[in-house]
Amino acid sequence: MRVLKITAEGLATSFRYPYFMMKVQPTYEMPPPATLYGHVASALGEWFDPRGVQFAVRFSYRFKQVEIETTHLVGPASGKLKGDPHLPKVMEGQPNPFQREILFFPRLTLYLNRPEWAEAFRHPRYAVCLGRSQDLLTYRRIEVVELQSAQSVYWQDTLLPYAFVRFTAAGRSVLMPRWLDVNHRRQPTFSRYLILQRRLHSRDLILPPDASLPPIWADPNEPLIAGDPLGLVFHTWVED
Repeated sequence: MRVLKITAEGLATSFRYPYFMMKVQPTYEMPPPATLYGHVASALGEWFDPRGVQFAVRFSYRFKQVEIETTHLVGPASGKLKGDPHLPKVMEGQPNPFQREILFFPRLTLYLNRPEWAEAFRHPRYAVCLGRSQDLLTYRRIEVVELQSAQSVYWQDTLLPYAFVRFTAAGRSVLMPRWLDVNHRRQPTFSRYLILQRRLHSRDLILPPDASLPPIWADPNEPLIAGDPLGLVFHTWVED
């Protein structure tokens, strides 16, 4: 399988959980698929049809901390400005401090089944960021690699299909935004995934007799661990 492999690093990033608006904003510890779609679209310079596009991801960071941020919630107001009875007051608001979780020194490796997009990532149309607009990244390497089909691999710092919860106690299940439909007022689609931050060998999975795994690919350019190559499981943004 011939794919595009993108390696990027940054100083800080944050992937806010939806629906948290006040006082605290926790972060996902893995970029949601919808965030990755926006990242790819930013490099291409346009929204792209996600049908048929597959991706695999590895993401790690050094540590997580909490910072204090402040927003100002404003609304219509009446009366006059303080100190000048001739100027009308049109808006007023209050500061709203809250805690935001930040991931420091993130490292992203993104695989796409679109090797023809390599030049778009070598010359991205918009600023390279991941998470918030100020969370800038630097592309360290853009390359086209040939993946190999494998039976025995290891996974680490990656996103696995939710079905893997039947086979292992490793990882943490989470509901994430999968895709935002930009043609229908950014209507979100959510899916469940398994965030895996520890190392998991495929031979350690406990497979029921009726179970089957999705196709497993290995990156031959990554180091072997205990004789196993790095494994990749590809996802889609929309059902084909």
